[in-house]
Amino acid sequence: MKDFVKTMLAVICGYFVLRIIGFLFLLFFLVGSLAGGKPTLPKNGVLDVDMSTFVLAEQSKEASAPSIMSMRLDMTPAVGLYDAVGAIRAAADDPGVKYILLRADAAMIGMAGAEEFRAALAGFRDSGKPVVSYVENPSNGSFYLASVSDKIYMGAHHGGNGQMIGLSAQLMFLKDILDKVGVNVQLIRHGKYKSAGEMFIRSSSSPENREQNQVMVNSAWKTLGGTIAGARGLSEEAFNALIDGLALNLPEDYLQAGLVDELVDHEALLGKLCTLAQVEDSRKLGLIPFVDYVTNHVTGLPGRSNVAVLYADGDIVDGKDYANVAGDRFVQIIDKIRKDKSVKAVVLRVNSPGGSVAASEKIRSALDLLQKEKPLVASFGDYAASGGYWISNGCQKIYADATSITGSIGVFSMIPEFSEVTRKLGVGVETVGSNKHSDMFSLMRPFDSEELQCLQLSVEDIYERFVNLVASSRGLEPARVDEIAQGRVWLGSDALEIGLVDEIGTLEDAIAYAASLADFHSSDEYSVVGYPQPLTFVEEFMNSIGQRTEEPSILSGTPFEALGKAVSGLKAPDPTRVYARLPYALEIR
Repeated sequence: MKDFVKTMLAVICGYFVLRIIGFLFLLFFLVGSLAGGKPTLPKNGVLDVDMSTFVLAEQSKEASAPSIMSMRLDMTPAVGLYDAVGAIRAAADDPGVKYILLRADAAMIGMAGAEEFRAALAGFRDSGKPVVSYVENPSNGSFYLASVSDKIYMGAHHGGNGQMIGLSAQLMFLKDILDKVGVNVQLIRHGKYKSAGEMFIRSSSSPENREQNQVMVNSAWKTLGGTIAGARGLSEEAFNALIDGLALNLPEDYLQAGLVDELVDHEALLGKLCTLAQVEDSRKLGLIPFVDYVTNHVTGLPGRSNVAVLYADGDIVDGKDYANVAGDRFVQIIDKIRKDKSVKAVVLRVNSPGGSVAASEKIRSALDLLQKEKPLVASFGDYAASGGYWISNGCQKIYADATSITGSIGVFSMIPEFSEVTRKLGVGVETVGSNKHSDMFSLMRPFDSEELQCLQLSVEDIYERFVNLVASSRGLEPARVDEIAQGRVWLGSDALEIGLVDEIGTLEDAIAYAASLADFHSSDEYSVVGYPQPLTFVEEFMNSIGQRTEEPSILSGTPFEALGKAVSGLKAPDPTRVYARLPYALEIR
């Protein structure tokens, strides 16, 4: 017994000693982050854009704060797209940067972000300096970026797992399994293409959902695959034949197809890089880490005259949530921008699949007030759909990338009920109410016909308002908007043809246009300032104290990972809420 007690005390003491050591480490890291300055860079060298070392995000952000409970650190910094593009442009004018070495394997980036970053790299090439890429495990997204290069070198070794096989969208349906456990999901929606919630009420895709996803995937591949083919001197037909025939497997396949210029090992690659940099020894290459270069060349400090970029990045939610586009918090930020006399024009940068209708309405109203006083231009990132389109369609001009996902003009309400679950478990539920429908949101019985009609009327009313907002803002007849709406999603290239956006262009294009509306004639006349200000490492750390750490799901890293998130949506914290939201997120790999 004494040995057992000694062992237990030793374990407990060891646990607390480890916690203390971890806390001291974190404290040391926090002090270091507060005292940190700009990194020292070589005066001359090669800009090393290793995309496995950073996340290309909407806004620049320090490494994620640790959890006080888990002591885990995510040391991958987020580089804002505007800052990244600005750094590439600065490098083009920097005599100390000889060329760019692009390593795009494991790029953490969305489709529209990749499109804009590639355009910046193309601009660097146009300045007369080369871009050289090295690939080992090419994927759709990484090779799309690499294809901008003057030369593409590929690792000569075998055993890589990269392969270009085209794009796909995978849809999962839960009706059969929900039927087995007795969960009945009641979906009220308007829009035959509004597929949010469809996974809970069907065993397979509806024809309309299948159609819109097929069109979207085809359009996205036309942009990605067509760009790769054109850059490498292939026809789209020849390139697609390689993809369809699974002909790109070994490094030699890529070389034979003309997709890469040479196969090299590590030493040979260093020799190529040295020759291009006109140095004899690889130690004199002077590789400049891209993240450090961004830090040294982007200030983001406000001046006397500013163009504000308001980043609507994330789900649109109610309240003051800092992790998403929270209605109450964004209204305060918009009012601050409107009252700031130094801000002469505003760009609304949308990267959102939508969410709460109530929050979208609040944000839209605040933006309408702002636009009465200052020019307001929209720029679409990976997503500006449903609620994301609700808040932005009233802007003076809308820019989108060719692969931006937009539209999804439709609304839905989804309420599960668990009466069959309780019956199967042998749980009796008895409700005492004051009125006929007082328990309609109890989740313990299905809706009756009157209740369904009431909810449908609410959804129809919101859909009609959505359609009329778009019609008024875009100069279209409501009937035409209804025709292209119905919850259907569109890629930017297709949205341009039907009038949902005005121009295919980047965030920089939108900023330049907004500045011109404010009578600025040169980028030297104004500064670009981002809102909301991202939380610092220290602020995130302080916010994490006392928060519950989310444990990884057993489904993490599997094709079924999305199921955990989907099922969590059945919790229905507020069954009366109506949503304008996309049902999914797309990534390129």
